[in-house]
Amino acid sequence: MSTHTLSVLVENKPGVLVRVAGLFSRRGFNIDSLAVGPTEHAEISRITIVVSVAETTALEQVTKQLNKLINVLKIVELEERQAVQRELLLVKVRADEATRRDVLQIVELFKAKVADVGPEALTVELTGRPDKLEALLKMLEPYGIREMVQSGTVALGRGPRSMTQAALRSVERSA
Repeated sequence: MSTHTLSVLVENKPGVLVRVAGLFSRRGFNIDSLAVGPTEHAEISRITIVVSVAETTALEQVTKQLNKLINVLKIVELEERQAVQRELLLVKVRADEATRRDVLQIVELFKAKVADVGPEALTVELTGRPDKLEALLKMLEPYGIREMVQSGTVALGRGPRSMTQAALRSVERSA
């Protein structure tokens, strides 16, 4: 199986996310990661989808169907080397007086931040590639992970080009 990251620019309208995710669901794809948020233009949102597929031809079919959706403006597959990809991790780890110093050393080693401190636990925040987040979790695991949440991948292509600008021009032309 191969993993693919798609950046999908859509009109910022109700129901668009459901239609996009529904296309993947109807084809039997399991979405590994899904992140949605506004762009620098209020009328455009970016959906970042990470999906694992056995055959790239099936992914190509879904991409063609996505392009047919009226609210989809642009789709780009972001190759790992040609994109900046990040995830956010918040993890609450047991850290009493006996272990707090060791946990803080691990946090410092990963250049993470302490987001909250309690008498028996620390909440740690780390942004980075999934493998970096996984490595932090492995290091914190012996101390006792009480709770965690990890965002989906967000990604932008490298270099000066803006896919949002191109999508905005196409929206203006069709209006």
